[in-house]
Amino acid sequence: MTQHESSTTAQSQHSGNEQNQLIQSRFGATAKSYVTSAVHAQGQDLQLLVEAAELTGKELVVDVATGGGHTALALAPSAHEVIAIDFTVPMLEAASQLAQERHISNISFVEGDAHKLPLPDASADVIACRHSAHHFINAEQAVSEWARVLKPGGKLLLIDTYAPEDDTLDSYIHEIEKLRDPSHVRNRRISEWLAMLQTAGITAHEQASWGIHMDVPTWTQRQRTPAANVERILQLFSSASPEEQACLQIEQNDGIFTFDLPCALMVGSKNA
Repeated sequence: MTQHESSTTAQSQHSGNEQNQLIQSRFGATAKSYVTSAVHAQGQDLQLLVEAAELTGKELVVDVATGGGHTALALAPSAHEVIAIDFTVPMLEAASQLAQERHISNISFVEGDAHKLPLPDASADVIACRHSAHHFINAEQAVSEWARVLKPGGKLLLIDTYAPEDDTLDSYIHEIEKLRDPSHVRNRRISEWLAMLQTAGITAHEQASWGIHMDVPTWTQRQRTPAANVERILQLFSSASPEEQACLQIEQNDGIFTFDLPCALMVGSKNA
């Protein structure tokens, strides 16, 4: 490795550490709000994910970046065992408490990084990741970990908000997301996800897509967005182009902006 390459690697690691600390700080402080968030706890996509998993009761399921634990809790009744991984300890604690309240005992809550899963090769029958991948610093590395941990023929279930294929709309949504939550990294395009997965050895397809209906006050309060950033978001909605309005289904009723974030379920299988 050259001196330049060594310096670049060190800078990347430093940037990654700062991003991780930002994520842990923000989501540690808001863990309980994500456990009770209707979008995360009751979204229609949970049922879609359970149906796509097609569990038989024999599978070891890994829920990557479990957050409030809702995905793990939804899959646990039909799985043999679920390992729910997150590197924000308050999130794990809140999710574990929720599992106890629901008397679900086949979930292990494990501290770990999505970029370096604390699991052996070819050990999981199913990997699920829901509403978390837009926080991954290095999506390629996370995808590589999914491929490493999945058994040949194992199933991947990925749900996340995504960016439009159009560059202008992609940039517009990214600015809004970053203003609302500085720990947000990027909504990736479906074409990007499918290409990354294919490169890693997972053949996938888009199974379903929909809009997550949001209102600006609830959306920003959950992340404790600073008032100045909220004001800028409102300005961006007020001045949205017809294409931006149509993309996000932006509406204003009684002074409150509502919108729909594009979201998709991608289902894949690790190549044998």
